[in-house]
Amino acid sequence: MSTISLNSTITPNRGRLFWQGTLAMLPLSIAVIPWGLLAGSYAVESGLTIMESQALSAILFAGSAQLVATGMIKAGASLATMLLATFFITSRHFLYSVSMRSKISPLPLRWRLALGYLLTDELFALCGQQSEKQFDRWYALGAGLSFYLIWNLVTLIGIVAGSYIPAMNELGLEFAVAATFIAIVIPNVKSSPVLVAVLVSLTLSVVCSYLGIESGLMIASVGGMLAGYVAEMFRGAKS
Repeated sequence: MSTISLNSTITPNRGRLFWQGTLAMLPLSIAVIPWGLLAGSYAVESGLTIMESQALSAILFAGSAQLVATGMIKAGASLATMLLATFFITSRHFLYSVSMRSKISPLPLRWRLALGYLLTDELFALCGQQSEKQFDRWYALGAGLSFYLIWNLVTLIGIVAGSYIPAMNELGLEFAVAATFIAIVIPNVKSSPVLVAVLVSLTLSVVCSYLGIESGLMIASVGGMLAGYVAEMFRGAKS
């Protein structure tokens, strides 16, 4: 009798936490809809079949990397070049995983694999700042899985729409990329080192874009991290 009552109290808690994570992720899931439509339609325009385009979202599951990869496919780039570009674009996820290692490493392997695969900019923005006591696997699963399903559903819509609406990538949907990252970054600017990192990254990205430097994304990312680290060290020395 005690076992039954214990299970009946645990299961609703897990379900409630799962749906709390889903609801918390909902604003970012909605914000990414134009981005997903663009990724789906651009994949079809680049010459991929419907199955290949959807597989790109289901397997790669990285908006910016998908857009770059499809653009390189359209340009006829080699597989090695595409893999290298994708590696550099998604390398920030390595930093995310290091940051969340203390929360996820104690979990069973199936949980580490699942949450590691679902770890995106959006999930990190939602759970990355949580303490080890605040972090809950079911909450993170609800957030990450709901975002994954919505992303794939929206890209499927984009694939179908891209087959019927010509030049869909010229409708200005790419602004959703910038809008999503602004929504992710701004709430996390809570200290002067983070502000320095953001401003330096922003400045370097604009300068590199103006000068036509292809590796500007990596330069801005590394420059921002170094600037934030120096600012953190300087603040620690003053205190």
